[in-house]
Amino acid sequence: MREFDINKILAEVRSGKMSVAKAAEAFKHLPVKSMDFANVDTHRALRSGFPEVVFCQGKTKEQVTAIMQEIVKHSGYCLGTRAGIDIFKAVKRTFGKKAEYNKLARTILIKNPSKQIKKTGLVAVLTAGTSDIPVAEEAAVTAEATGSNVVRIYDVGVAGIHRLFRNYDRIREANVIIAVAGMEGALPSVVGGLVDKPVIAVPTSIGYGANFGGVSALLTMLNSCASNVVTVNIDNGFGAGYTASIINKLK
Repeated sequence: MREFDINKILAEVRSGKMSVAKAAEAFKHLPVKSMDFANVDTHRALRSGFPEVVFCQGKTKEQVTAIMQEIVKHSGYCLGTRAGIDIFKAVKRTFGKKAEYNKLARTILIKNPSKQIKKTGLVAVLTAGTSDIPVAEEAAVTAEATGSNVVRIYDVGVAGIHRLFRNYDRIREANVIIAVAGMEGALPSVVGGLVDKPVIAVPTSIGYGANFGGVSALLTMLNSCASNVVTVNIDNGFGAGYTASIINKLK
């Protein structure tokens, strides 16, 4: 439930269009709607500006659909991450054309036709290689869904650093930069040394054996000598995109 919805209910009670009993029913599940398998935070959009996001991995199709229905009922739209195509097909049967799937990012966005997401500022999402794009797409979709304009600049890693410099002007225009890299994870440090903006580093699990499933990239990023680089967990495109959007919208 958003602040707009609360104000509307109170205004209708004051004008006599809604009874006190109906208003009480509308507020009854604040701030949590309890289900057999989940406690949905219906107050999240009111507190933080965006409703609770559904992590679909490990949940059944029925659970994901039911949770999304509850979130949409209170907030009008919903984002799901780590969703396979089978999960999306089940969700689409309920939401129809409102449900949008990004196959690379494995995200589901339930849109509200009557309320377009207003986007502001600019977040740049970079990848070191093409193999890092799925994680970058999760970050990009999340940033867009939470109200940021996004520019995607892919395959500009240090193995061919001239590719990065070709995009230098576009990168500098962004308020926040997300740098996604596997292998040795050097891209965020390089970018951090070139800009006066916050850089969110995302290590990916892409790489050969000594990459240790992303641990080598994670340690490189945590030890970055660029002082404007912060690091999220391995493959956590969602966390990077959400945080970047919050920073991007700060006044």
